[in-house]
Amino acid sequence: MAIRLNHSVIPVSVKLGAPTRVSARSSLPFSVGDWRGVSTFSGARPLVLAKVKLRAESTEEDRVPIDDDDDSTDQLVDEEIVHFEERDFAGTACVPVYVMLPLGVIDMNSEVVEPEELLDQLRTLKSVNVDGVMVDCWWGIVESHTPQVYNWSGYKKLFQMIRELGLKIQVVMSFHECGGNVGDDVHIQIPEWVREIGQSNPDIYFTDSAGRRNTECLTWGIDKQRVLRGRTALEVYFDYMRSFRVEFDEFFEEKIIPEIEVGLGPCGELRYPSYPAQFGWKYPGIGEFQCYDKYLMNSLKEAAEVRGHSFWGRGPDNTETYNSTPHGTGFFRDGGDYDSYYGRFFLNWYSRVLIDHGDRVLAMANLAFEGTCIAAKLSGIHWWYKTASHAAELTAGFYNSSNRDGYGPIAAMFKKHDAALNFTCVELRTLDQHEDFPEALADPEGLVWQVLNAAWDASIPVASENALPCYDREGYNKILENAKPLTDPDGRHLSCFTYLRLNPTLMESQNFKEFERFLKRMHGEAVPDLGLAPGTQETNPE
Repeated sequence: MAIRLNHSVIPVSVKLGAPTRVSARSSLPFSVGDWRGVSTFSGARPLVLAKVKLRAESTEEDRVPIDDDDDSTDQLVDEEIVHFEERDFAGTACVPVYVMLPLGVIDMNSEVVEPEELLDQLRTLKSVNVDGVMVDCWWGIVESHTPQVYNWSGYKKLFQMIRELGLKIQVVMSFHECGGNVGDDVHIQIPEWVREIGQSNPDIYFTDSAGRRNTECLTWGIDKQRVLRGRTALEVYFDYMRSFRVEFDEFFEEKIIPEIEVGLGPCGELRYPSYPAQFGWKYPGIGEFQCYDKYLMNSLKEAAEVRGHSFWGRGPDNTETYNSTPHGTGFFRDGGDYDSYYGRFFLNWYSRVLIDHGDRVLAMANLAFEGTCIAAKLSGIHWWYKTASHAAELTAGFYNSSNRDGYGPIAAMFKKHDAALNFTCVELRTLDQHEDFPEALADPEGLVWQVLNAAWDASIPVASENALPCYDREGYNKILENAKPLTDPDGRHLSCFTYLRLNPTLMESQNFKEFERFLKRMHGEAVPDLGLAPGTQETNPE
């Protein structure tokens, strides 16, 4: 049944300060924070605060001498008016909203951290009708010391707290290390007994061309190799998931746990760890291929021999380094080797290994959770999207160059297992990226459009989450536009949205009011202040 999306538009006049160039994301690749700038997003103009003075943040080339005693700039502020619009989502489909709990809500001793404070925060979330919370169940905590000895005690206490408040729980099977990535404030390694194996056999980890080992997660080359105390990686993942399903049976029976998200790689995402900060990567570096452990190299050599070109059983030798640009390499530049016979062979193999890993683990998840909805997360690699090679996507395993659709095959694999696709970066705006990082040739809006449509065309549910913390109305409006697209002829919308993440900043009064307003609109409820920036009133020029 088609879903009708209302599109009531309320124009508002707001006074804006003198224009200036702003870069509020100098330290992060694509944060949103509480910055309110001037850009354009689908169907509306952004919100801005009245009488904003931004002289201090202008660049040297933009800066002109200003007499602080001269009030002409204030006069300019009073005369510059910006009109913007907001869509009315009242009566639209309800998109459930979950809130991620802190990464370290359970400590290494499997105890709930600061339970009283957490309980107060959960009560506050419940008071504004949040649908539920997302919880990472860390492999490195639960099966830390001994194979197949699981300690779920802290999670049992936490889940009881959540259940008593009437909230639902999205559970993440987190088989990766926490720490070292943007937004990570705790360090949780993979199990100690696995790291002991890695000391004598470092090829269980992803490896780059220089031989550096990445301990964030296990290489997919050992999915079927009995190198983990007699078990394959697939068997280890299945045993962990099955233990959870048995331990928390009552929560499944009561529908407290409606969905399990299965970690498929670094940060829980289906991708190679191609841009690790620990090896010096900085945005918008293209990253590096991660296939140089002996298991994946053996797979590549076998694939080359089957193809009849055994000399292709090697990685590219002209991709340069983590922080290179596409045009600075022989492989990724326009007309480069990525589009040669060898390049196409290698990229097909590299991306197929990624899809096959997801295929195998999701099959195990369906066996472990029999009848419960499963999901997996796909990362939003939006930098260099406007180039021919899409280099950053290629090193991450997404064969999505300008002449090839890299997300259709992934969506088809998800469809095979009836899995929902959880996609990131729905709050990001292409114009912001162009203003702050023009050299990155990024296009998050184009990427979101491509991935969401690939998933919807495959008839699988699409969930989403923000890439980095978001507290401002402009970011929330962008999420809403992607959650319930106005132009979709079939009225398709996100199956749910997960907010990153519960923290003291979110609970601050003004931020929480903005979040509650966003929540109502995601639920299809009316809000009384459409089109008004928080703390400002409609102003008419004199």
